[in-house]
Amino acid sequence: MANATRSLARIRRHTRVRRNVSGTPLRPRLNVFRSSAHIYAQVIDDVAGRTLAAASDVDKDIAAATAGKTKTERAKAVGTAVAERAKAAGVELVVFDRGGFQYHGRVQALADSAREAGLGF
Repeated sequence: MANATRSLARIRRHTRVRRNVSGTPLRPRLNVFRSSAHIYAQVIDDVAGRTLAAASDVDKDIAAATAGKTKTERAKAVGTAVAERAKAAGVELVVFDRGGFQYHGRVQALADSAREAGLGF
């Protein structure tokens, strides 16, 4: 039962954050989802309803490069990959959507590596 409560609390936090965070064509939203085993990131234009770039540690190229690494190291690789793919799609600035997760650990590692790879937020 505690797990369901934790999950609902995250959804409530995410809903609260999404009231103020929205992706535009000039500044799309960098959304992060973290499961217990994997991490996913998408750059989303909410006006058009399109995903401009995406990366996850399930992607074959990232999974092969990060095999045997810690979850935090995999999150850093995902952050770098999503930043490179976003820049290839012409995106330089984004707004960060932590998805209701605490800005700590894997979420922070992904954000920091995306910034280091040249994505501004």
